Amino acid sequence: MHRNIKLTILVLLFIGISNARAQQSENFVVTGKVSNELNVNMTMLNAYKSFSIDSLVIYNHLMAKKSVLKHIKGVLLKDVIARSGIASESPKVLSEYYIICKATDGYKIVYSWNELFNSSAGDQTLILTSYDTESAKTEKGNIAIVTPTDKATGRRFLKGLTSVTVSRVD
Repeated sequence: MHRNIKLTILVLLFIGISNARAQQSENFVVTGKVSNELNVNMTMLNAYKSFSIDSLVIYNHLMAKKSVLKHIKGVLLKDVIARSGIASESPKVLSEYYIICKATDGYKIVYSWNELFNSSAGDQTLILTSYDTESAKTEKGNIAIVTPTDKATGRRFLKGLTSVTVSRVD
């Protein structure tokens, strides 16, 4: 009986450690329909123009407060994508493009080209280079994305960014 309890505790600890590691990211790739694929790390992000936000409340889909991010610093997602260059035969078809951002745990968020490059949301969608959280669950060392203009900010608060893929609707 005690052996089963010990085994269960060990399995739960292993799962917890695995999930904590699954959220870690130190670099990400920009790939898909781009002119130049990029492998981006924190050092490279420091070369982009930096933006700061004092604090941001993270709400879930029910608009319940989940946490507060403070001392936020980041770079625009659209600036990193623009550096890769979107491969299109003409500007007219850019409205058919979308961007999938994927986390280490498989979580994905999606933006349209127009949303990032033709609306105010794109002027605020940040790849976070640093932030503090009041939550007991710290996410230090992660590359994250957030769109402060979203109502339910947690829906597109992606932690552990591993890839940004530019695609085109068929």
